[in-house]
Amino acid sequence: MAKKKRQTKTPAAEPSQVRGGRSLLFAAGGAAVLAVIAAIGVAAVLLSSGGDDNGATTGVKKAVIVDQLQLTQPGPEFISDARATLADAGYTVDYIAGEQVGVETYRMLASRDYDLVILRVHAGITTEVDAETGEASEEEYVSLFTNEKYDESKYPEDQMNRLGKATYTDGGGGFFGIGPEFIKNIPGDFNGAQIILMGCDGLRSRRTAEAFLDKGASAFVGWSNLVSGSFTDSATSALLKNWLPQGMTLENAVTTTAGEVGPDPAYAGELRILTG
Repeated sequence: MAKKKRQTKTPAAEPSQVRGGRSLLFAAGGAAVLAVIAAIGVAAVLLSSGGDDNGATTGVKKAVIVDQLQLTQPGPEFISDARATLADAGYTVDYIAGEQVGVETYRMLASRDYDLVILRVHAGITTEVDAETGEASEEEYVSLFTNEKYDESKYPEDQMNRLGKATYTDGGGGFFGIGPEFIKNIPGDFNGAQIILMGCDGLRSRRTAEAFLDKGASAFVGWSNLVSGSFTDSATSALLKNWLPQGMTLENAVTTTAGEVGPDPAYAGELRILTG
């Protein structure tokens, strides 16, 4: 039986845009030696940020900001603002910068005892395409971009149905994209962590959000459609300030923030939440 192939495309990254697109194809291949290198790189970033594996036992709240967008759409003001808001609320904050965001970054997320995971990453709607017939499935899901160059020979088991090729529409090489089956099969458990996906289309399809919930997350915040980079940065900053200093529930903070900022004026994406 032919393997299903998947690929996610997103329009070319522009300074103020985070956009998603229709999907296409996945593949499979050989050994994943470089996965070890990626894991070491992630560990180095986490250690340098002051992360602590014992946060759950010490009572210190832990957050991580995964900034895949740093390479194409840097948002230093958002990062600085978010880190300050989180620190004031009693969180220690790990920060994973652009080129460090690879497959192993996502694989370790549920095993680090984070209370909050902020994914400042490109995302795009994906559909499965049959490798033999070329027919697309009617069921869609959201793929999350890495900055790890796509290679058919890496992560062969994951490429069967968990990883795909994510590309920008301006051409060039692709990157590994993370699908919902990958999230369901990562080690550990989110243990009630809250997930904020800042990229496009996070709740346009519920499959990826539900994968996080199935893995133990208590809530998933995302956009209903495309969203610009500047808009998601400002809206997420507003969300954190409505939520943490004011003691709201995350659900109420999302409702309040969505009412304040409205939909993205360029792409009509609306802030939404899905809870377990």
